[in-house]
Amino acid sequence: MHGRPRKSPGVKDAAAAAAKASNLRDLQAQLIHNHHHRVYTKEAISASSKLLEINPEILTVWNYRKHAFLQNLKEATDSEGIKSLVDDELRAVEMALRANPKSYGAWFHRKWVLSQGLAAVDFDREFRLLDHLLKADSRNFHGWNYRSELLSRLLNKKAPGFVDRESILTKEYDLVSQALFTDPSDQSGWFYHLWLLDQTVTPNEVLLISSWPSHGSDWVLSVNGDATICKPSKPICTGYYFMNTGKLPIVLYFNQTVKGVNSSSVTVNSIFVKNENLVWRPLPPSKSQEAACWVTYLQIPDVLSDSKAYVVEVKLSHSKDILSSIGSEFNHPSHFRFTLTLNSESLENAGGESVDELLVWNDGRSSALESNDLVSFDQLNLCEDHASAFSQWQLATISNEIKLFKELSEENCIFVNLTLARLLLAQEVMVSHRTLTERLNHLREVLKLYDDLLKLDPRHAGYYEDERSLVLMNQVTCDEKSISSHRSHSSNYTSSKVHLLGCLQLKSLSLTRIGYVERLLWVQTLDLSHNKLRSIAGIEALQLLTCLNLRNNQICSITSLEPLKPLSYLRVLDISFNKIGLHPVDTTRYLFSSPLTYSMIKDEKYLEECRQANINVADNWEAIFLFRDLHLKQLDVKGNAVADEKFRALLKKVLPTLIWLDGERL
Repeated sequence: MHGRPRKSPGVKDAAAAAAKASNLRDLQAQLIHNHHHRVYTKEAISASSKLLEINPEILTVWNYRKHAFLQNLKEATDSEGIKSLVDDELRAVEMALRANPKSYGAWFHRKWVLSQGLAAVDFDREFRLLDHLLKADSRNFHGWNYRSELLSRLLNKKAPGFVDRESILTKEYDLVSQALFTDPSDQSGWFYHLWLLDQTVTPNEVLLISSWPSHGSDWVLSVNGDATICKPSKPICTGYYFMNTGKLPIVLYFNQTVKGVNSSSVTVNSIFVKNENLVWRPLPPSKSQEAACWVTYLQIPDVLSDSKAYVVEVKLSHSKDILSSIGSEFNHPSHFRFTLTLNSESLENAGGESVDELLVWNDGRSSALESNDLVSFDQLNLCEDHASAFSQWQLATISNEIKLFKELSEENCIFVNLTLARLLLAQEVMVSHRTLTERLNHLREVLKLYDDLLKLDPRHAGYYEDERSLVLMNQVTCDEKSISSHRSHSSNYTSSKVHLLGCLQLKSLSLTRIGYVERLLWVQTLDLSHNKLRSIAGIEALQLLTCLNLRNNQICSITSLEPLKPLSYLRVLDISFNKIGLHPVDTTRYLFSSPLTYSMIKDEKYLEECRQANINVADNWEAIFLFRDLHLKQLDVKGNAVADEKFRALLKKVLPTLIWLDGERL
């Protein structure tokens, strides 16, 4: 045990140790022989069990038992034989855990055996084992982790005895609280408490919380070929949404990750396209086809009557198709409608050439936009009360935990502060009746906790900065008054006579990530310069985004820019003075599965075209497969280690639409 002095071994102890070592060597030799020659007899497996009782940390033994298990499984003829094989493996794990309750190999092997789904899991047996181990040592993080995996599976499946989610989680809170107060310096219980908190704050109901176009909005479209100008029909609104694609996005944003959004679960009534022909895509794209944000596109023809208003209605009925990650169905029918009026005004008169001009970002403070010129903030929210997705039990539990941890001694203030910050954020989501002043004060309290954590625990500064950034984004976007101070005229950026709608400045806020994008679906020009952004995940939801400023951040790789790929309207991008290319090896390509990688594998023809154009594909494939799908007219890359003349030449080849590069006209 930690902190206990070791005793010098006596003569008897030395003799016993020598005998044990000799036995261990003999068992190891048998194992190597049996593993090499694929001997999976009962005697051989029994010998491996004896070896695990002595030393459960030999991973080769667990690998051997996996092979033996799979081989003997092929020879099992009935369910009883299969159950016997499973029980033998579980017993071997339990014997190993007696030798070392924190053996990685033993815990992983148990999870692997049960994950095969070959026999009904005896959950009473599993929980008895966990209770025994955690009573012996409450710091056993394997036990807490295994307990959370078991409960997650049982609660999500609503297995017999696990239907009453609230009752079970309440008991778990009592259990982990005892561990935390017994030894608050141990992190195992704190991680389990975090898991419990995640289970508690997950909304019980799936809600559609935001959409674009906004409900009740009216738009005038100028269409010519594959280009579209979209502007509000109200005379007081003098700006435009410029979309140079001939299509209009419809964006749905849910309060949690869902799957099953398709033309069967969502009905779009319009003259432009048949509902069954619409394809809904998750953002970001994923193999699992799960996301909080979904998008489809209305193709706008240029042959419809001028000055006629066309109504588009989007309906989401009660659907068993739309499911959350925990199996909750979409039970709150929602609908929104907007109108489109076509206008034959030429694109030049409507401002269609505006993004061909050089856009110069303003480094100073820009003038705020009058509220009358704005898309209504409230129109974006389809669900008036997001807190309705939470039960009284959830709110009461979070409130009780806040009270409990505020009373806890500050002896271990890192964990206390972090847990309090998470609890306060959860409460902020659940409580809907606060005034703006109360909400802002609440968020300031959370910000102070993260500021304290940055000082107390600088080793984990990256995590705290990311969490702090989400709180700042919440603070800035929590209502129309808060966000108005960050909106500005597009005339602050360009000399064009045409003003674009949806201009937002979020620069110099020390952001390391972005969040609450469901409140920003209207944004077309976004200034995120002079922050500390390492990731732009989530920005793919901003389907109207035309101009984006990421100047002076901490983006260190092309792979980090992958969320830009779904932004088909993006025309102006500034990524200057970041850290792209500073590190010779982009480790993110190995750490994370990337659609860019799949694109490279599938599109060998395009790769060959690049080689024929003397492009070094091996060193630049990420840049090739990012920028080739964008239609940029203006790009700034200077100030990055990667931005040499060869890279500039590559950009010119893969971006045929490019007009301006680093402020120079091509």
